Amino acid sequence: MITVYGMSMSGNCYKLRLLLEQLGREYRWIEVDSARGGTRTAEFLAKNPNGKVPVIELDDGRVLAESNAILCWLAEGTGYLPSDAWQKAQALSWMFFEQYSHEPYIAVARFIRGWTPADSPRRADLPRLRERGHQALAVMERHLQAADWFSGPAYGIADTALFAYTHCAADGGFDLAAYPRVGDWLARVRTTPGFVPMPDLDDEARALLALPH
Repeated sequence: MITVYGMSMSGNCYKLRLLLEQLGREYRWIEVDSARGGTRTAEFLAKNPNGKVPVIELDDGRVLAESNAILCWLAEGTGYLPSDAWQKAQALSWMFFEQYSHEPYIAVARFIRGWTPADSPRRADLPRLRERGHQALAVMERHLQAADWFSGPAYGIADTALFAYTHCAADGGFDLAAYPRVGDWLARVRTTPGFVPMPDLDDEARALLALPH
């Protein structure tokens, strides 16, 4: 049994739920509200001193953090991670891209708009975050001119990783209409076997997202 410590509305945590469902793996989900200090407790920090979700824990006590590392471990030996070394490296390159050039802008803009108060000084960062986020979306759009997926010839964990925050980029103020190939790819991901959507936002986050950009 795999125990997942995660926040349901987090894209990094949703990645794991999506892959676990698509793999048909049995798991237990423990909700951790990282936006309200749930990752700063002594109990949680004993599992992940970095104080972030997601974290998985196995029955033997082993613990693994970092969403994309967990995706790789879960997908090892399955069709969701290429077996060819070169193709695997290509998939991993997109997963590194997601964490370094995509998530820090698209996900952070979403967090600021949905989980910080209207007068938060962090909202001054939104224009810069959107500029960099659009750069990442443009890179994805170019790739999809010649390919259907980011993991190789078929859907895999690089697509899972990128889907998590791209599909809800509008929450951060990103208009995906300028990226039609990205839109088509999002639609393809939603038709993959075992797909499950991210849980709905709570009322508080919805109210904050309704504020002017």
